[in-house]
Amino acid sequence: MRFEDFARVHGLIINNVVAHRQMRTPTEDKPRSKNGSYKYLGNVGFVMNWATMSEPAVWFSDDKTAHVQTSNINSLFSSLSVLNKQVASEKASKKAGWIMHQTKKGWHKYLSDKGFPLEEMDIWNTNGNSLLVIPMRIDKRLVGCQLINDKGDKKFLYGQTTKGAVFTFNAKGFPIFCEGFATGLSIREVLKASNIKYCIYVCFSATNMELVSRSFGDGLIIADNDTSKVGETSARKTGKPYWLSDAVGEDFNDYHKRVGTKTASFALKEKLIEIGAV
Repeated sequence: MRFEDFARVHGLIINNVVAHRQMRTPTEDKPRSKNGSYKYLGNVGFVMNWATMSEPAVWFSDDKTAHVQTSNINSLFSSLSVLNKQVASEKASKKAGWIMHQTKKGWHKYLSDKGFPLEEMDIWNTNGNSLLVIPMRIDKRLVGCQLINDKGDKKFLYGQTTKGAVFTFNAKGFPIFCEGFATGLSIREVLKASNIKYCIYVCFSATNMELVSRSFGDGLIIADNDTSKVGETSARKTGKPYWLSDAVGEDFNDYHKRVGTKTASFALKEKLIEIGAV
């Protein structure tokens, strides 16, 4: 079977096959959009219909005398690996959207434990569990979410894109970057107490915080004071000023709960004055 026929069996519409490049193409079920993907390497290739297939289909030439080069096989499987990640990411994005439509605003034990008993957020009640849902976006596009149960256990959706994804508290002010959602809530509360405008980027991990913050000229890093020093190390790598609790093992939420809003507000305002942000 020719590659074009193989692709057609899987619903792809290909007018002229382009070799050695991963290509997007229309499909029979979605002819106005490029919902198909393929890579053709002469004697081996793959096709993928994003609407009807959960993983790519691999094609080999019927020519028994054809020699499939090792480099072509390696190139194919490298592309397949990338494509499988793209498929998983697309599924996670769609699932996140579905989950968000199942949520209702409400209170959650995790938020109460973190010092915010009156904070209403998106809650998903599923299989007897109450999950706090934190949507994660890249350039306003929903790519996944963080799910937090009553015990504070956290997880992301399988296959979702986390690199570069954030949750934002935006009061159109100075950019501030942190790891966790509860930390973001504490930063927001103490800045409100000081009447300081802010844009808080919750980055979900130290490495992602380092990555996201590098896209900004200015900003303040609110690092976790981990015993492993991961938070401080990432903060230093950004080249931006950073704030760190004086107690090992604390993030800003822990610090906020320990010292109270007034003291925490003074400490953060003092840092922002020091770096000329206010």
